[in-house]
Amino acid sequence: MEVNPFEMAKQQLALVAEKMNLNSDAHYFLKRVERSLIVSIPIIMDDGSLRIFEGYRVHHSTIRGPGKGGVRFSPLVTLDEVKALATWMTWKCALHNLPLGGAKGGVCVDPNKLSKRELERLTRRYTAEIISIIGPDKDIPAPDVGTNAQTMAWMMDTYSMQYGNTVPGVVTGKPLEIGGSPGRSEATGTGLFFVIEKYCEKEGLDLKSMSVIIQGFGKVGSIISKRLYENRTKIIAISEYYGTIYSEKGLNIDELIKWQESGKLITDFKDDSIKLIPNEEFFKIKCDILIPAATENQITEHNANDLNCQIILEGANGPTTPKADEILNKKGIVVIPDILANGGGVIVSYFEYVQDINAYYWDLERVNKELKKIIINAFEAVYKLVKEKNVSYRIAAYMIAVSRVARAIELRGIFP
Repeated sequence: MEVNPFEMAKQQLALVAEKMNLNSDAHYFLKRVERSLIVSIPIIMDDGSLRIFEGYRVHHSTIRGPGKGGVRFSPLVTLDEVKALATWMTWKCALHNLPLGGAKGGVCVDPNKLSKRELERLTRRYTAEIISIIGPDKDIPAPDVGTNAQTMAWMMDTYSMQYGNTVPGVVTGKPLEIGGSPGRSEATGTGLFFVIEKYCEKEGLDLKSMSVIIQGFGKVGSIISKRLYENRTKIIAISEYYGTIYSEKGLNIDELIKWQESGKLITDFKDDSIKLIPNEEFFKIKCDILIPAATENQITEHNANDLNCQIILEGANGPTTPKADEILNKKGIVVIPDILANGGGVIVSYFEYVQDINAYYWDLERVNKELKKIIINAFEAVYKLVKEKNVSYRIAAYMIAVSRVARAIELRGIFP
């Protein structure tokens, strides 16, 4: 049975609330979202017909600062999914001590079935419909599944036209030419690498000698693959929607990225050492590190027992359900949670936002240096709590994040 992502997010909060004896009023407050906006998006298609899509923008918490979160274009988008993603963004921003809150948006659409002009109309109308609750001081969208830098450019332009002046700080993940930041598109994957590198250092493990399997070869999966490959870590399997490729001797990631960039499926890549296996077998592959970098609810109570790895590094948001966590803990599998591991994207989005509002831009070296400092500081705090309290990495990360948001509520009080 499919897990409702927002119920899953609330279950995770309930587990940590009990562990940390969270004030019941704070728990009551934090298991709800501040606001949910549902919009109809009418679009004239290229053939002259009218279609109406449904879109969402959710603020889970703006207690610590403006909302921050991506915009997802997917035929599977639901309001509860967006609520869950906004909630996880609250914890992610708090854990990394960014002065931001949690938000998320989405449109129920398959972007692959729309022309570029139709996508532009959809993006601009969606932006116009949610314009009252976004802005540099309210909520700053970014790219997510099915969206990219071009989507953000259209959103920025639409917002700016309504306000009569250019407002680059309204979105992040933009092209460099209009206020984007170096390193933003690679930030989530780069952050994942910094985290697993530090974990291995702390635990006395040799990352170069480990085997890795990765679910998803998109914006996150391809970048962490490249970072690991450059580190000479062996990646033995990559799973995509159409199947899984496996090579015991290791995959050539540079060749796979070139292949994919040419518009071809990685499952069609030809090499004598590669086997094509069904996705149902992916989680059963023996490896040292598993990186789920696709979507939520991938590791559940139904397949958690099949996993044959030592470490899970969560590249996606919410890939592991609470019941699966219980099973993994019993199996002794270490899970480095999403709100810690994949925080690189929102960290560099914050850098882009800061650069935009100050009109002062950084180079890539500074971006990566600052990214590493923030994400490793968060890792060190979580690692310390794991050892002190004998809890999982997820519980430790949540204890830090939730306590920071709860303290902000306490300090600000409840209006009126």
